[in-house]
Amino acid sequence: MKIICIGWNYGSHNAELYKEEKKEPVLFLKPETSLLRENKPFYLPDFSQQVEHEAELVVRIGKMGKNIGVKFAERYIDAITIGVDFTARDLQAAAKKAGAPWDISKGFDNSAPIGEFIDKSKFADLQNINFSLSKNGYIVQTGNSGDMITSIAEIVSLASKYFTLKTGDLIFTGTPSGVGKVEIGDEIKGFIEGKELLNFSVK
Repeated sequence: MKIICIGWNYGSHNAELYKEEKKEPVLFLKPETSLLRENKPFYLPDFSQQVEHEAELVVRIGKMGKNIGVKFAERYIDAITIGVDFTARDLQAAAKKAGAPWDISKGFDNSAPIGEFIDKSKFADLQNINFSLSKNGYIVQTGNSGDMITSIAEIVSLASKYFTLKTGDLIFTGTPSGVGKVEIGDEIKGFIEGKELLNFSVK
C-alpha cells in the first residue's frame, strides 16, 4: 500500500511557507509505517523540535489503475477522509538548504494520522468539500477542495502517470494555510463538512 502526497496545492499555503505562489505541484511518498489509525495518540519524535500539522483531504483508491485520464479519475476513488501530514519542519529546512531529499521530515513513523472514511457517493462534488482542523478546541486550518491548484481528479491522473495505483492506496491532496507547531498535550480534531472524523492527542 502506498501513501502518495502532493505539495504546493493551495496558493494560501504556498504564500505562507514560501512567500510566493508555486504553480507546479510536487509528489512525494510516505511509507506505510507513517500511518496512524483509530485515533491513536501521536508521540512527538525526539529528533525534531518543530513538528507541524498540515490538514489534508485524503482519498482512497478503490481499484487498480495506470495512466488514468482526468475525466475518468474519480471512478478510481472509493472514499474520502481528513488526515494530517505531520512535518518535521526543521529537518525539512535543513535538507532543502543542503539540496538533499527531505523524506525523513515527512515519512517518519506515525506522521500520517487518518480519520474515518466517508464513501465517495456521499459527496455531490469532490471539488466542493469543506474541511477543517482544530487544536485544543480552536479551528486552526480551514479549506475547501475547490481552492486546490490541482484538482482531485487531476491529482489521481498525475499520480497514476508515475505509479500504478492499487486498491487501498491513499493520496493526501495538499494543505491550506494555517499550518503550525504541535506540542505535548495538544488535542487535534479533523472535520469534513462539520462532521468529526479524526480525534487524537499529542504526547
